Amino acid sequence: MAFELLSEPIRKFVRRKGWESLRKIQAAAIQAMMSTDNHYILASATASGKTEAAFLPILSKTNFNEAGVQVLYISPLIALINDQFERVEELCEDLEISVTKWHGEARKSEKNQLLKHPNGVVLITPESLEAMFVNAPYNATSLFSNLKYIVIDELHAFLGTDRGVQLRSIISRLQQMQNSRVVQVGLSATIGRENFMLAKRFVGKEEETKVLLDSTKRALEVTFDYFPSPTPELNLELLKNIYKRTAEHKVLIFPNSRGRTEEIAVKLLKIANRVNGHQNYFAHHSSVDKEIREHVERFAKTNQRFNFCIVCTSTLELGIDIGSVDKVVQVDSTHSIASLIQRVGRSGRREGDVSQLHLYATDPWSLLQSLASWNLYQEGFIEPLPSIEKPYDLLLHQLLSIVKQCSGISSNQLINRIIQNQTFETIQEVDIKAIIDELLRIDFLELIGGELIIGVEGEYIVNSRAFYSVFTTNTDFKVQHNSTKIGTIPYSLQLQVGENMLLAASIWKITDVDLEGKKIAVVPAKDGKKPKFSGGGGDIHHRVREEMFRIITSTETYPDLNASCLKVIKDLRFDFAGFMIEDHRTARPVAHGNNGKFNCFTFTSTRVNRSMAFLLKNLGYEPRFDESSSSFIVATDHFDALLSQLKSSINQVDPLLEAELTESQSLISFAKWAQYLPLKYQIEVLKERYFDFQGLEDFLEGMEFVGGRGSFF
Repeated sequence: MAFELLSEPIRKFVRRKGWESLRKIQAAAIQAMMSTDNHYILASATASGKTEAAFLPILSKTNFNEAGVQVLYISPLIALINDQFERVEELCEDLEISVTKWHGEARKSEKNQLLKHPNGVVLITPESLEAMFVNAPYNATSLFSNLKYIVIDELHAFLGTDRGVQLRSIISRLQQMQNSRVVQVGLSATIGRENFMLAKRFVGKEEETKVLLDSTKRALEVTFDYFPSPTPELNLELLKNIYKRTAEHKVLIFPNSRGRTEEIAVKLLKIANRVNGHQNYFAHHSSVDKEIREHVERFAKTNQRFNFCIVCTSTLELGIDIGSVDKVVQVDSTHSIASLIQRVGRSGRREGDVSQLHLYATDPWSLLQSLASWNLYQEGFIEPLPSIEKPYDLLLHQLLSIVKQCSGISSNQLINRIIQNQTFETIQEVDIKAIIDELLRIDFLELIGGELIIGVEGEYIVNSRAFYSVFTTNTDFKVQHNSTKIGTIPYSLQLQVGENMLLAASIWKITDVDLEGKKIAVVPAKDGKKPKFSGGGGDIHHRVREEMFRIITSTETYPDLNASCLKVIKDLRFDFAGFMIEDHRTARPVAHGNNGKFNCFTFTSTRVNRSMAFLLKNLGYEPRFDESSSSFIVATDHFDALLSQLKSSINQVDPLLEAELTESQSLISFAKWAQYLPLKYQIEVLKERYFDFQGLEDFLEGMEFVGGRGSFF
């Protein structure tokens, strides 16, 4: 039925590919999209054919003889665009539709050709769209004023993020130049039911947006292993176990940091050399040079004969096609269930294959969190994504972008453009005016002859490449061996001549550090020290922490755990057995030590813990928080009095945040453009996106803190 709805050139493509049948999400998308002009969200597992599900009906339905680009595909990653380009180009071949990549690494000749004859399909990143609006708005008008479809890949990567606010604003600006309605289609493997409303609002009006969900799960085998690492270096037995389990397979290994990624890649290769194993061990993360990363991706995708092991961060979490992977290894718990789903989806992609997941933990709390995440994954739970209701900082960024785009605009026209932009519909006109006034005060804007233009200070900002992005970046140093670029790493005091470092799964000795040129010269070394890469862990949702507490207060058995893992869970349960917990949802243990200190296990979200730590510090306490165990130790004579002070201080949080920001801007550094806002709006950004004081208040009001003694000090 669905196949017959497609145009003949597209049916020809399907026959040529030898598909025996359409996937579930493809059949559903074809039937829905061919008969309506609704916006759609296509939600199904990784490698379920979502790209084809979107493009098969779009290509069948769209008249590409009309002037201008007809379909705009937006991706969070340049690498994903390069990967998807081949798939989309093959789809368009029989229709003789041109497909063009437009990003910082794409060929200029192909961009120029598109500008001469705007047509077909364009694949682009949000930052490249922003750059076009700022530097060549006439190109945006020429190319995209007759758009019919916008396809947003990896939609979950944008939802609830600063980058997502930027993209939604850019799309709204694109729509303002259209003569007709543009249909949006979002693709995602990890949008849970809790996030459907947020996703609908992102893509279009809720009543005009439909979700097509294929909830089919692949067969999945999981194992847990526990190897404690008492030192910063990983336990050698853990590495040997990983090697034995993966040496004869095609494998992805996900640690939680770039430094750990390099350590595992180098040490597994050392083990392989000792036992005459294969040499195909790679490190893949954002600090590894682009050409090296692309070589690794090509190797994995094109080779059928050789086994390989890629140790990677989230760079291979999204949908880049690297072919068939037999196993996925996770070293210590992921920070979210959404991330776990993405990583699991990288294996077992062939029809009938079983995905294999091996979870390793290096400390008891990591094991507990892995088990909790696995339980919630089986239940079908995915963290609800935060909704950014008052993105004042991103409004500031877009104000500058629009003024630059227009080369001058009246204040009323600028405000009207923002009011018409759905992204900022929750922000009042008085607040828009206040932020414009601040931009005038700091000379980012200037008023001349009744028109706003970019001011002298603003020119330095908007003319920088950094303006196109809304996420913060580290100061990276380029690492070179002779004339070959190995990659980049964030600068730290450890980067000294004579020191060794790990990068791109190899060990290097530093021979020169050029601070002015931001370059590091290296030569191969025989041994190495793990580099101190920057970056911390992600925010943990309260449901994960609550499930961790439920596990250690229950008697539930876990057949997936081996003896070493079961002992860890048994020991944790023993430690907490002295607390009379009747309901894990409404009670939390507080151990009172003989040293006059209390150890409170909150088992709540990272943001609530962060809010609690901030207030306790401002109340004069010196709490020592341990985020892995979601607990804090504090010295006090009366814990109940401390709780009362905490509750009272929540109502006084604004002056405390103002004092902190006045003293230092480091607290707001996570939000790239917030530092230029008036102080009152910086406080609002902090409360919405970094802290959760309302969540803390609800937690304290609804929780009973149960005393007891334990071996926690």
